[in-house]
Amino acid sequence: MKKEILLLLKKWCMLDSVKLIMKRTMALNNKNIFLLVILFLLINLSFAQEKYVQLGVASYYSDAFQGRKTASGEKYNNTLYTAAHATLPFHTLVKITNLKNNKTVIVKINDRCPKHYNRIIDLSKVAAKKLDILAAGIVNVKLEVVSFYDLNVINNAPDTVFNVIHSDTVH
Repeated sequence: MKKEILLLLKKWCMLDSVKLIMKRTMALNNKNIFLLVILFLLINLSFAQEKYVQLGVASYYSDAFQGRKTASGEKYNNTLYTAAHATLPFHTLVKITNLKNNKTVIVKINDRCPKHYNRIIDLSKVAAKKLDILAAGIVNVKLEVVSFYDLNVINNAPDTVFNVIHSDTVH
């Protein structure tokens, strides 16, 4: 039974940390096997979580907010890929898709907008420009939470990710 569980864990789990734990667990007892199974399940569940998706209206910050403090404590900079959302945690990466033209951008949440607000997100000016919404001012969008793992499969990520990741270091 213990060997079967170890073989399943080895077969299903490709993470080096789990392999190291399995190698160091020479004296297998029921407690160790239980902990390995829990670790395996937690790792798999973290990769299999359903993505947060929201549909709604997006707008962008006025130039008057340039240099003001955001709710996260960072200064707003209209040249960085940042945004305000009512509930998502600060530093969450989100992919915004303009539903009119299918243009996308990745932004980092660093501010709050009111929960009763009729928009789901307020974008920085550079993000709004990339989505081509400056003339309209507001647009219907799809918001998807992404992780660093997801960035490898998003086609337009390379030109915005550097600015998103480093936006908290530039004030």
